[in-house]
Amino acid sequence: MTPFRPSRREAALLALAAAASPAAAATSADTRFAALAAHYIDQVVRLSPIAATQLGDHRFDERVDDVGPQGRARRAAMNRQALAKAQAIPKAALSRENQVDRALLINQASYDLWRDEVLQQWAWDPQIYSGLVGGAVYNLMARDFAPRPARLAHAVARMEKLPALLAQSRAQLDIARVPRIHAETVAKQNAGVISVVDDMVRPHLDELSAADRARFAAADARLKAALAEHQAWLDKILVPGAKGDFRLGASLYDHKLAFALQSPMSRQEIRAAAERAVTTTRAEMHRLAREVLASRPGGAPADEQAAIEAALELGYADHAPRSAIVEASRAGLAAATDFVKAHDLITLPDAPVAVILMPEFQRGYSVAYCDPPGPLDRGQQTYYAVSPVPDDWSEAQATSFLREYNRRAVTDIAVHEAMPGHYVQLWHSNRHPSVLRSVFYSGSFVEGWAVYAENLMPEQGFMADDPLYRLQQLKIRLRSVTNAILDQMVHVDGASEAEVMRFLTVTAFQQEREAAGKWTRARLDSAQLPCYFVGVSEHDATRAEAQRRWGAAFSLKRYHDALLAHGSPPMRYARALLLDEPIG
Repeated sequence: MTPFRPSRREAALLALAAAASPAAAATSADTRFAALAAHYIDQVVRLSPIAATQLGDHRFDERVDDVGPQGRARRAAMNRQALAKAQAIPKAALSRENQVDRALLINQASYDLWRDEVLQQWAWDPQIYSGLVGGAVYNLMARDFAPRPARLAHAVARMEKLPALLAQSRAQLDIARVPRIHAETVAKQNAGVISVVDDMVRPHLDELSAADRARFAAADARLKAALAEHQAWLDKILVPGAKGDFRLGASLYDHKLAFALQSPMSRQEIRAAAERAVTTTRAEMHRLAREVLASRPGGAPADEQAAIEAALELGYADHAPRSAIVEASRAGLAAATDFVKAHDLITLPDAPVAVILMPEFQRGYSVAYCDPPGPLDRGQQTYYAVSPVPDDWSEAQATSFLREYNRRAVTDIAVHEAMPGHYVQLWHSNRHPSVLRSVFYSGSFVEGWAVYAENLMPEQGFMADDPLYRLQQLKIRLRSVTNAILDQMVHVDGASEAEVMRFLTVTAFQQEREAAGKWTRARLDSAQLPCYFVGVSEHDATRAEAQRRWGAAFSLKRYHDALLAHGSPPMRYARALLLDEPIG
């Protein structure tokens, strides 16, 4: 067998992996693992050029993914080889940092193989392909990682390849297995690709030569024709023919949950803990509601449900106009930033964050998200993307949305997505020297931190003179709790739309538009919604244990900086590294 010799890029990744610990390359086992990790990341990005751009590896910016059988076969061979090599390296022979990364590599390779060969998501989920098509150009133009003419040239090169990618994606899908909700969602997103080109590429064509402008014009015409053809196929063939079941069922769900969370908690344990948390959270909301309503005529209703709803109504009335949701998000971010700085809760990023309108091709799934630079891009912009109220919504639907996302709720979302939530945590994460750990981050660690941040702010006095803020924040905390239950209701219990809507609007106090969106989200994905509750539960337990062990030496800033210095691994590993426990 030819020995592995790293390329220049792989050598750089190898150096980063080896730097994960002062002793990371001290033994032959650590040296072997560092080489394996670097080689695995290199192969992952080679086979996923669009994701590579987002991660900050720009060697393949003119290429697109092969989503056909040959691409899947190459990916499977890569994962099998990496899995065998990782399992052949004894865990006990590795440094503690590399023990964690070995566990992450094994989980990732196993998860990818399971998704392709057992779940077979490529055959029934068109979102895989719509995300690639939209991200192909967007990821090139969203950040200034290279001179714009170079990025424009790569965008044009990808535009030339997207018609073939669209055709290839249609060939992969078994139409009868596609759930209707997936088909309908992608049909609505498809037109957003044109808006990416028109908004992010076309305005800068004067920076290209005449020949390159001509090349763009030809690519643009072919892409528009291909997208129109694809839209016709979506509307006339995929949507009418989509008969698949969006529910995973207990067996597939349990396997996916284990891969996605990497938590010791089982489905049944998550459900029981979440149901207890519903009771305690509602009780605290009831206490606050009685406090808020005590001085008002008639006081608080005796019934818990009625009292909480009456108090929440006071907050719902204070919402931004339909056209000003982004401005309200910026105001919430500014208030949270001022508080975190004043209280010195955590080391803050030296890189900027900007609130933007969510790109059209990403809409229909979530209300907001944090889009950080990739772990291989340094000093680039982080985006806090906010979805506007859809133009085709009636005034009643828009009002329902704006009541849910009133000014206090928007401030809490800014805490979650940006300050000190995702934006801050992911900045810390991207500073960790292990590229593998940054690329294969834990969703439950990341989402759990963001929910933890929501709880931290009022705990430390943010908006302390406004009990309605705390009430609204608890309502959003209740959302993270009920997310974990909802996921099981949909994919395991077979709950109907009516059962889900009642659970969300009554038990969790959600407005109709929010509940309807969550019903859609639960059908479009699985094993992601529990990340919030499982993650924050693990974060809370780890902080409590650190406080107990550190005693008088404990401070929030010390704890936060020390925890986040380990990147974004599953909390079981972050806790072990932080508290010097065995890497189990």
